[in-house]
Amino acid sequence: MLPVVRTLLFAATPVAIYLALAHFEPRQVIPLLLVLVGLRLLSGDKAATAPRGAQRWLLAGALLTLAALVAISNSEAVLRLYPVLVNLAMLALFAHSLLHPPTVIERIARLRQPELPPAGVAYTRKVTQLWCGFFIVNGAIAAYTAVLTSRETWVWYNGGIAYALMGLLFAGEWLYRRQHFGASR
Repeated sequence: MLPVVRTLLFAATPVAIYLALAHFEPRQVIPLLLVLVGLRLLSGDKAATAPRGAQRWLLAGALLTLAALVAISNSEAVLRLYPVLVNLAMLALFAHSLLHPPTVIERIARLRQPELPPAGVAYTRKVTQLWCGFFIVNGAIAAYTAVLTSRETWVWYNGGIAYALMGLLFAGEWLYRRQHFGASR
């Protein structure tokens, strides 16, 4: 149950930050970031995409650094950089898997098809590269919305539109894969 709660909490964080900022100063929202750090460190799930070891500590360290910067600056713009950190962490995880295979997408594919053929491995590598590109673009937009737009624009993008775009990319890739490689992949 913890992985589900953790995922929902991470996904809902921009909305939670938005709602909290209506009533509290940015530094008073730090406990939310600390809960995220605790969940990240305590999560021991073995899912194929779960950050392991160094990646888990890297994200926790980034969140703690963000919390410290918010505590010092009491800046809403700094607090709103949370989605940027998440995109950077996901980019680091996916890019690391490109340098040290198997890729994240290959690990997911092998859950359904343990004996993935070489063509499948090559395809999953390309999909991992596509996700890296997505995290770069999405992170840049998240940074733009954090620094240069209203709180409302920030929450609409980071709490909704970004997730819709991820869903579209995931669904589009799944449909492409089914059409070109059949239902087994």
